[in-house]
Amino acid sequence: MDATVAQLFTAPEGAAEMESRERVDCEPGGIVGDRYFTGEGHYAPYDTCEVTFLASEAVETIREETGIDLSDGRHRRNVVTRGVEPTDLLDVTFQVGEARFRGTRRRPPCAHVEEVADEDGVARALGEGRGGICADVLDAGRVAVGDQLAVVENDPRSVGAEIAERLGGD
Repeated sequence: MDATVAQLFTAPEGAAEMESRERVDCEPGGIVGDRYFTGEGHYAPYDTCEVTFLASEAVETIREETGIDLSDGRHRRNVVTRGVEPTDLLDVTFQVGEARFRGTRRRPPCAHVEEVADEDGVARALGEGRGGICADVLDAGRVAVGDQLAVVENDPRSVGAEIAERLGGD
């Protein structure tokens, strides 16, 4: 897999504008200084994600199909990847820079993202399976733009299928 970090974003509180970052520090609980790490997120404490991942390819497709440019972070996601579909990281342990993560669930868009983006159609565009995922921080570390993303441990179903194939293949 040739996947990298294309962009990083944080916001200090729920409706604050996303700020582009060159590097962030991740700890169990999220990204240091981000709204959900500090408990200031719009949905805190009920519906939070420690860290959100979104594909840059999805951002590009949205721009091509709808004319909506979310490359400035109005998608409200923290880590924008290139070269990997974030849903492939669900139930997977993966490393980005110095930090390790576990993909936990899809992150569909909500009315709040459209309200903060201040542009009609943002939630619908992200809702076409392009909303990205939530991930928990397993091991603390720094993540920077340009860092590689690598799968450390596949999801249990894939591992089980590989074992079954090896056992049945002899």
